[in-house]
Amino acid sequence: MRVSLRVALCALCCVTAAPALAAQAAAGSPEDLSGLSIEQLADIQVVRSASKRAQPLGEVPASLFVIDHEAIVRSGALTVPEILRLAPNLQVYQQNPSHWVVTARGQNGYPPAQSYSNKLLVLVDGRTVYTPLFSGVYWDLPDLLPDDIDHIEVISGPGATLWGANAVNGVINIITRGAGATSGALAEVQAGTGEQVAGVRLAGKAGPAVAYRVYARALHQGAFDAPTGGSAEDSWRRLGAGFRLDWTPATTDLVTVQGDLFGGRENQPGGLHENVSGHDLILRWNGTRGAGQQFQVQAFYDRFGRATRPDNGNFHVDTYDIDAQHSFALGSRNKLVWGGGARLAHYQINGTSALFFDPDSRDLFLANLFVQDTLALSPAVNVTGGIKAERDPYVGWSLLPSVRVSWKAGDSPLLWAAVSHAVRSPTPFDEDVQERVGTLVSLSGNRAFRTEKLTAYELGLRTEPLGGLSVSVTGFYHHYDDLRTVELGTGPATLLNLYWGNGLAGHR
Repeated sequence: MRVSLRVALCALCCVTAAPALAAQAAAGSPEDLSGLSIEQLADIQVVRSASKRAQPLGEVPASLFVIDHEAIVRSGALTVPEILRLAPNLQVYQQNPSHWVVTARGQNGYPPAQSYSNKLLVLVDGRTVYTPLFSGVYWDLPDLLPDDIDHIEVISGPGATLWGANAVNGVINIITRGAGATSGALAEVQAGTGEQVAGVRLAGKAGPAVAYRVYARALHQGAFDAPTGGSAEDSWRRLGAGFRLDWTPATTDLVTVQGDLFGGRENQPGGLHENVSGHDLILRWNGTRGAGQQFQVQAFYDRFGRATRPDNGNFHVDTYDIDAQHSFALGSRNKLVWGGGARLAHYQINGTSALFFDPDSRDLFLANLFVQDTLALSPAVNVTGGIKAERDPYVGWSLLPSVRVSWKAGDSPLLWAAVSHAVRSPTPFDEDVQERVGTLVSLSGNRAFRTEKLTAYELGLRTEPLGGLSVSVTGFYHHYDDLRTVELGTGPATLLNLYWGNGLAGHR
């Protein structure tokens, strides 16, 4: 049972014309999707995820689903993973109050055997939130007021050409509303037998060209029941706060500064608990220029840490990232987007006698360059080809190409096909981990670990056969190679002689 209370004092500006909404989305401004038909929704610009440029949803040659603001608010979901259950192209399940598994196209992993879901890229306003330690996502870290989320773009299938390593089976891009779209005050309380949440927000204008928003949110989820009866002792709580400033120095530019900080505690059976904490800061400049040019420059800093008590195993990761992109028309038939970026992640792991990393600290530097061109062969047929060159600290450079062909004549259905290549790069968990039983090594990392590879073939159809009915169908064939396996090795002072290898290939 859950009881909710919501009080809002807001200044709202409603826009109902689809073309105006498309222009707002292209400029990075918020939009209200609640009053639109399916046909109008298909004409709204998808800002980043599918092509890193403004593009109507009805013309996107990918398996894409958009969770709009209205659906998010009406769902009553309290956390980001709960909201993602609204996407039919994701698999979402909950392990305990604070831990979730979210995947696209399978490969959920099996955490008790240290096999994790690690092939899904997740972003919040362009900031990656997966951990470089094992390429997975701690779903207890990203937390937002649901009312502050503009929409969530969910792509199932590889997106490595634009987004790089880890965008193997899918991309989730969570896009928050602009500060100007949340003017006024909001207080929200929801309470039930298993979970309680309270949030407050204040937003307004700090000048004719500056809008602001500040928020705070507290979340508590009670312990699950143990299979044998009684409590599983796994309740958790989280307290977070943040801000966003949007400055429009000109009608063609938007400068955004936003940040968050949080802390929490997750209880574990046997009297243990884990403390989580973190903070981030993003600076972003979006602009449009003549001839349909759009650009974005973004930099962010992110830090998060986890510490288990009382055995004192802990770690933290500091990430510094900068990237830029530029899209423009090249003649009347080509739409080009290109860019690049660099990222430095520094981590420190203080392990335990049973699980530790050697070395326990590294600086991981990544760099990338990409280009993608969409060529109109005719008014109905488009071919999109692109490639990303990405440098990984463990294996060096990888090339990530893709080709997509789409056909759409007027109001007819969209038919598309794609061939893509993606990789999951090695991580410290693949190369540096050490597990021991007493003084004997039971499992070790592999300094020769290779990238896990995917070649994907996709065929899709998107159509609106009747008013109020939209249909999207995608067929795919995935071929994987060099997947992580547990191999049997030899060596002194070992117990089980196990190490990570690349001995598995498969298809689905």
